[in-house]
Amino acid sequence: MRILHTADWHLGKTLKGVDRTPEIAAALDEVLRIVKDERVELLVAAGDLFDRPQVPAEAEAVFFDFLMRLRELGVPLLGVAGNHDPRARLAAWRGMLGLLGAELGAELRFFEEGGAIERGELRAALLPFVSERRLVRAAEVMEQDAGARMVGYADRMRRVLLNLARGFSPDAANLLVGHLTLEGANLKLGGGEFTFYVGNSYAVKPDALPTAAVYVALGHIHRQQRVSDAPLAYYSGSLVQLDFGEGEDAPRGAVLVELKPGRPARVLAEIAEGWGKPLKTFRLGLEELDRRIGEVESFPGYAKLVLRGRPDPVLRERLLEENPRLLEVAFETPGAAPEEGAGEVEAMDLLEAYRRYHREAYAKPPGEALLAAFRRAYEEAGDASA
Repeated sequence: MRILHTADWHLGKTLKGVDRTPEIAAALDEVLRIVKDERVELLVAAGDLFDRPQVPAEAEAVFFDFLMRLRELGVPLLGVAGNHDPRARLAAWRGMLGLLGAELGAELRFFEEGGAIERGELRAALLPFVSERRLVRAAEVMEQDAGARMVGYADRMRRVLLNLARGFSPDAANLLVGHLTLEGANLKLGGGEFTFYVGNSYAVKPDALPTAAVYVALGHIHRQQRVSDAPLAYYSGSLVQLDFGEGEDAPRGAVLVELKPGRPARVLAEIAEGWGKPLKTFRLGLEELDRRIGEVESFPGYAKLVLRGRPDPVLRERLLEENPRLLEVAFETPGAAPEEGAGEVEAMDLLEAYRRYHREAYAKPPGEALLAAFRRAYEEAGDASA
């Protein structure tokens, strides 16, 4: 069986007011071309198909148009919900998605025989993104033990993975699709992901991956990379570069894999075509702005400009007005912290952002109990919105 592993579509993504959905739609057109040309039999989407729980109508239209065209090719889609996805909506769409040949695991499901589903010779285990709060509940369901609350996220996730793999068969092509952070992955981030959900507290050790899986299709990290050999595990990367901080030359796209029952998976191609407009950060001194502004103006994608020198709001507004593809202008004073509001808060760990706020507001850092309460409140708000 040939599968095409994708992840992190982020339909509905906006960057500094610019809707990236048309670029993502064009990338999905390329995905369909690859599916057809490479005789793909199953498309995998490892989470974050949408960028936020409140899905814009345009993004929804692109999504369903893509599924209809995929169905015309006779290729099903199998995937999971990511931390950005509207879980409740995906669950409500289950019947309609089934008519289009798509199955998206929105919530963890546990069965007596394990968590894998059967599709011919394929056994697939679906692991959507699980917040710590939801994972505590899942652990209690599995163990009927309130003491599971005292176990760390990584240890609880290890138990979840073991349960999901119980449905694997040594004579099947065993596939795990998950949206999570694997320890050791290259985590260079932009503003599209809080490190709160990709940092150490949410990292799972590679040895937690079930060895019975012949391939592990991962999403959540936007840089394409191989992260485990046994079992073979990849992040496919996002379809397009989503934020300035993600790395301008980072590979991203899709992974073409061949699965055979009872045999190791074989990667046929790591596809990194550079779909979507490129993003680039230019760093210039104020004294060289006039001489080098042409570099920014001629850049074919979207640009961010960081100027070394005293902040000048009038200059910022003029530059943004004169250069439609320039999406952000920030200032850095040598020897000082970056200008407040220059985009750093988006990429900052959420807990660190709260610590900074508390220090500024109360002249002291927050206590551990307060941080824990803040974290629970944030996760509950995320659960409710999704």
